Amino acid sequence: MFKVIRESFDKKKGRALRIISLLKKEYPQARCSLDFQNPLQLLVATRLSAQCTDERVNLVTPALFKKFKSAKDFAKAPQSELEKMIKSTGFFRAKAKSIRLAAKKIVDSFRGKVPKTMEEMLSLDGIGRKSANVILGNAYGIPSGIAVDTHVLRLSKRLGLSYAKTPEKVEEELMKLVPKRDWILFPHLIISHGRKICQARKAKCGGCRLNKVCPSSLV
Repeated sequence: MFKVIRESFDKKKGRALRIISLLKKEYPQARCSLDFQNPLQLLVATRLSAQCTDERVNLVTPALFKKFKSAKDFAKAPQSELEKMIKSTGFFRAKAKSIRLAAKKIVDSFRGKVPKTMEEMLSLDGIGRKSANVILGNAYGIPSGIAVDTHVLRLSKRLGLSYAKTPEKVEEELMKLVPKRDWILFPHLIISHGRKICQARKAKCGGCRLNKVCPSSLV
């Protein structure tokens, strides 16, 4: 649980900056946990990661990327073959169809290259703001926004940064608190902390570096 606190924007922003500083020291190697070598690979891996662990996705993608090397390859991939290769990631029929449609759009509308703007990314099948932020930020280094997954959503509330109920609103509020230079890194810091310390079922407050700035600390 978390407690809602009312405070000035400046105070909340100050806490956000302190949190970022502390997490950078705690997780200096924080990065995207999906394995990829180019924007297309990250797009496919991001789509596969829905309702699936990144670890599982990383087990599936080496063979997938060896067989399908371009957007054209994915667009022309037989649905049944793609389904078979990604089956262990769950929801494989919908994911296979989505990947093929997105790849076709990339070939038809973007000359086979994953686009570099939010508007264009959102035109691809299965790509919402979170996925677009992940791809634009980690593949292109473009800080288009802040990717809000379940960890970011949960910790934003626990840390008193946003009590909004939707990922879109949480992102909007975080973008005002987090310096643009940290938009890409911020989710990775939060995800690392959410996995190691601030877990969903029971936060390990006793070993948390953020105790002095966290309004939900039990220490």
